[in-house]
Amino acid sequence: MTPRRATAGHSQTLLAGLLAIFCAVPAIAAVPPDHDSALARQMSNAFESLASRISPAVVEVLVSGYDTEDEEDRSPGAPIGRQSSLGSGVIVDPSGYIVTNYHVVKGAQRVNVVITPPAGAQSQAFAALRVRARTLPAKIVGFSRAADLAVLKVDATGLPTVPFARYARLRQGQLVFAVGSPEGMQNSITMGLVSAVLRQIDPESPMVYIQTDAAINPGNSGGALVDVDGNLVGLNVSILTKSGGSEGIGFAIPGAIVEFVYRQIRQYGYVRSGDIGADVQTITPALASALALPSDTGVIVSDVVPGGPAAHAGLQPYDRIQTLDGTPVDSVPTFVMNIYLRKSGDSVDLGILRGDRKMSLTVPVVERAQGPASILDLADPGKDMVAQLGIVGIDLTPKLANLMAEQRTDSGVVVAATTASARADEIGLQYGDIIHSFDTFPVTDVDDLRAALKRSTPGDPAVLQIERDGRMTFLTFEIE
Repeated sequence: MTPRRATAGHSQTLLAGLLAIFCAVPAIAAVPPDHDSALARQMSNAFESLASRISPAVVEVLVSGYDTEDEEDRSPGAPIGRQSSLGSGVIVDPSGYIVTNYHVVKGAQRVNVVITPPAGAQSQAFAALRVRARTLPAKIVGFSRAADLAVLKVDATGLPTVPFARYARLRQGQLVFAVGSPEGMQNSITMGLVSAVLRQIDPESPMVYIQTDAAINPGNSGGALVDVDGNLVGLNVSILTKSGGSEGIGFAIPGAIVEFVYRQIRQYGYVRSGDIGADVQTITPALASALALPSDTGVIVSDVVPGGPAAHAGLQPYDRIQTLDGTPVDSVPTFVMNIYLRKSGDSVDLGILRGDRKMSLTVPVVERAQGPASILDLADPGKDMVAQLGIVGIDLTPKLANLMAEQRTDSGVVVAATTASARADEIGLQYGDIIHSFDTFPVTDVDDLRAALKRSTPGDPAVLQIERDGRMTFLTFEIE
């Protein structure tokens, strides 16, 4: 006789029965509590209370849209395809505002968040069987590519929230908890320490992070890193790993940056971060030796933008920055974070060394220039897909023209991305190409291109006139 497969409802009933039997069995030979176990129980109760308060305010973020097929290849011209992914998010306002990572929602056409209601005072084992999570559609309010942050909004009120911590109070060795949905395991919580308060992962990137050994895995991105009081000290973002899993080196975006970006997006729709028109680098022993510097620590000005505020204030390359508003500057992250969080119209007082001469300069802060990381950032793959050519194409506008090299004409269709299919490769189209004509018909925008393709018959020969690197060329292919 073939055994019958248990239904989900049957399995749930069976599990509930087993739990009931287990919970009803009296404890055997209970050991009287001593002082140490009482302290351990007190700590355990504190952690349980923290988890019950924070977990309902950390959501699972479900995304469907378009992204690069190869997660390791994030170059602007990388082929894109239909993707589904998940991450985490943190509710920071009871009216439905949620912060998450930009890379979680990048290329999204549809975003949903899963909100788990509090379990209540009943046994969590039974509550896990009865609880019904809510799935709500979310819209993207705004984002910052540079900070890898995005703000979402769901249509709900009275939601639990995680308050922002005072980042200045964060200390190395402090106990922290990471909450999120690693590998889709919703509302998981892990514990660890702050390994470093301010870490610059990539010397070429100005972004700074909190380093922690709390277990962070794929799916934790956008989740909360909280202190023992349940305040948001950071937003989990990435890990360093060779195996693909957590190896005790995780990173979170500092809460001060998260709060700054969130409030900027709420107020303006985008981030108005600070800039002074100068770049700095860490002074290394090799750099100090080559430049005959008296010390191999601190930061040195590597570039000053001509005509920028730092240039007007008198800052020069090779200047060594010692203080910012009277506070010692001993690292690039310290300097970058202080400038990033300033508003346009502010000013900073820099104490510098130029050779052996000490100087003080007052530099005005301006708004950092906004600009997409790639042409694809201006496109909507869901609407701008031209499937017959295997591309995402967008109209050549003045805004787009400013991002590209000089063009022959002021109209056409720009290849913002190629799809993961082989069609674009067969035709020969590449990222950044500008399509000017189809056969003998001028192409001024995507509608023209689609209309010309619609008039064609499968099997017909066709030719595109394209502009690539300022040169015109023809690409021939067959209509499918």
